[in-house]
Amino acid sequence: MERKNLKDATMTPLSAVAEAFEEMAKLLKSRKEDQQLRLDTFCEACSLVSVLFGCLGLAFKFAESEYLSKIRDLEEGSKTYNTLQDIINADVANKRVKTQGSHSRNLRRVRQGLDLIRILFEQFVSTEEHSLKEAASRAYQQACAPYHCWSVRTAVAAGMCTLPTRKKLLLKLKESDSSAEKKMRRYISAADTVIEYIDNLYLSKNISLDW
Repeated sequence: MERKNLKDATMTPLSAVAEAFEEMAKLLKSRKEDQQLRLDTFCEACSLVSVLFGCLGLAFKFAESEYLSKIRDLEEGSKTYNTLQDIINADVANKRVKTQGSHSRNLRRVRQGLDLIRILFEQFVSTEEHSLKEAASRAYQQACAPYHCWSVRTAVAAGMCTLPTRKKLLLKLKESDSSAEKKMRRYISAADTVIEYIDNLYLSKNISLDW
């Protein structure tokens, strides 16, 4: 899948992600309960996040690959289904919500990827003393480790030593400490709204979130 071109040639990857998620959060906060988030809009915004996984190096190569494969599936699904709610409704009707490869399961995994980046950013901006390894380890343990098998958890742990330094990550993102913090906080706030919306789609169908 090709990553989406930035809207502006001068826009950094972090700017593009923050803006895309703010747009979705704004829609979700302004719309009535019976109005929903379009699947193609969601996929376009989420595809931008893959750039951030790429900046983290080998430690998150598996997470990036898994995340991209799920986005591809949802993009394909957007040819048939208009909204996130539609894919969950269809899978509920066909009793395949948690089935391997279902759109609902893949949406759940994409949601975990968004949460991983959100927690990583929270750790990153909380203090300059946090190393990227420490921030990434905490984010992975909270967002993804509970759902990965032992071999994947082991591979991720081994790869943590390959993470770039804080300074090198900022260079890859084309940001300064201050500009990165502002944009990370924008993503954190917007992603909270999007993640809560996705969780509520499952909960409204009496589907637990522990999978």
